[in-house]
Amino acid sequence: MRSAVLVGFGQDLAVESLEPLPPGPRDVVVSVGASGICHTDLSVRNGLFAGMVSGPMIGGHEGAGTVLEVGSQVTRVAVGDRVIASFRPACGTCSYCVSDRSHLCDALGAFLQAPRATRQDGSSAIAMSGIGTFSDILTCDEASVVRVDSDLPDAHLALLGCGMTTGVGAALFTARVQPGSTVAVVGCGGVGQSVIQGAAVAGAARIIAVDPVESKRQIARRHGATDVVDPTTAPAEEQVKELLRGKGVDYAFDVVGTPEIVSSTFRMINKGGMLVLVGYGPMDGEFRVPAFDLQANEKIVKGCVAGSAQIRRHFQLFIDMIESGRLDTGGLVSQQVRLDEINVAMKAMLSGEVIRSVITTF
Repeated sequence: MRSAVLVGFGQDLAVESLEPLPPGPRDVVVSVGASGICHTDLSVRNGLFAGMVSGPMIGGHEGAGTVLEVGSQVTRVAVGDRVIASFRPACGTCSYCVSDRSHLCDALGAFLQAPRATRQDGSSAIAMSGIGTFSDILTCDEASVVRVDSDLPDAHLALLGCGMTTGVGAALFTARVQPGSTVAVVGCGGVGQSVIQGAAVAGAARIIAVDPVESKRQIARRHGATDVVDPTTAPAEEQVKELLRGKGVDYAFDVVGTPEIVSSTFRMINKGGMLVLVGYGPMDGEFRVPAFDLQANEKIVKGCVAGSAQIRRHFQLFIDMIESGRLDTGGLVSQQVRLDEINVAMKAMLSGEVIRSVITTF
């Protein structure tokens, strides 16, 4: 198997030939057709979650492909099935799964450190999020894959493994955006564009896209944004309130995660408004909000994991919405690349040149 491996924080990923470990009784082996490159991949490479990574790790956490082999205890998928690999598993039996909160599934911790392949020097490699989609072949627990029925290309389905599901779900399931409401989305990469699409599906009256990159602001308009804001010209919260005649928005989504931007996004919300934290910040990061404003104006600050989506039913729901034209995955795929180009693609993402690069040739 050919995989892109994290061998050191701050370093380029190394494309290596690995020997996959034999699958266990609950494991599924997948031929990966496509893997999206997410900003979280860059954050992991740069050490943002260093405390959660031990040793070499196969990168990637959103992908799609076809099942090659299943373990003796696997019941959810079969050889030949098309599947989406999810960065959040759904075991179906923990207290979160049985209470319709599978996005918080307890099984994730056990999967993160499971060895999945042997490197040429004899060392073991784990897989990011328990899946490691930057590879032509992946092995994971069956809880991390969902069988889907679709003729969409893998390059589109892959985005449901993280980015699109997180963004659309943030609007529909985490915030539960109401028809006629006002929304601000700060950070318009792949996840932010998906939040915009989710808010549009929910019937928001005004959707304000905030991003310093002109091309991303224009793409946001195509995905449903009614207004755009360049935060480099004046404080974003002031521009948002100017658009709304002095009022804040009902829902503000921070898709960046840095403490200063979180605080700025909080200042965009109106009385009774909600700030939804979608973007991952540093593990030790902290932000400040005025306690009196939070309490007296009944504001809400809410975290968001995987868009609060229940992958075993929402993956297919989103596919149906894509196929009917209500959601757009094609507009999120800026380029398709080879596995050997992964580090170039990461640099393009960092510079703001692309919404999503997708690996389709391994």
